[in-house]
Amino acid sequence: MLTIIENILDEKQVRDFRQKLEAAEWIDGADSAGTRSVKVKQNLQLPRQNPLSVELGNVILRKLGNDPLFISAALAEKIWPPIFNLYQDGGHYGTHSDAALMRLPEANMTIRSDLSATIFLSDPDEYDGGELVIEQQYGAQPVKLAAGEMVLYPSSSLHQVMPVTRGRRICAITWMQSAVADVSARELLFDLDQSIQALTPDRPHDDPEINRLIHVYHNLLRRWAAV
Repeated sequence: MLTIIENILDEKQVRDFRQKLEAAEWIDGADSAGTRSVKVKQNLQLPRQNPLSVELGNVILRKLGNDPLFISAALAEKIWPPIFNLYQDGGHYGTHSDAALMRLPEANMTIRSDLSATIFLSDPDEYDGGELVIEQQYGAQPVKLAAGEMVLYPSSSLHQVMPVTRGRRICAITWMQSAVADVSARELLFDLDQSIQALTPDRPHDDPEINRLIHVYHNLLRRWAAV
């Protein structure tokens, strides 16, 4: 399932991010690629422990922690600190899959990558190319969003970033371990939760049918979650 989440960052935050990132010291993104991915990865990246990367990443983490759609879709148990990357001058990232297990030494923590996310910090008219192409069951889906928007998709998907032939594409990327590892179960819970949220405003606060649906949701979550 591919989920678009709008306004993860508002216009002011995007401007602040961009102003700070324009003056950042970028390094070769191949330094963080795996042994196979390094052959298809051509971009620049902000070092993960760079103070600016930590500062901006914490802003994103706070926003994710308060976004109802993200919470519903991801049921995130652990989130990898966001990484900032830059594509320009033909930069691209060929077809690859994300590592299943990701070690975060400074936190003494390992994350199982259930979901991947890209937060766009450049508007589509600022660059040509640069689509994030995600392979799904029924074909490849190109994604190119407005600045401040995010796409959430299964880490198990093959995906690529097409070459940027004009301008600069700046994004943040991150990964999540969900409390519900099974993709089908997580998608059913998401659909149920979204239905509850859509129905609730038109019903009394003590509506028994809504309470029953909430009861079913939490019992299913209790059955499928591993925390």
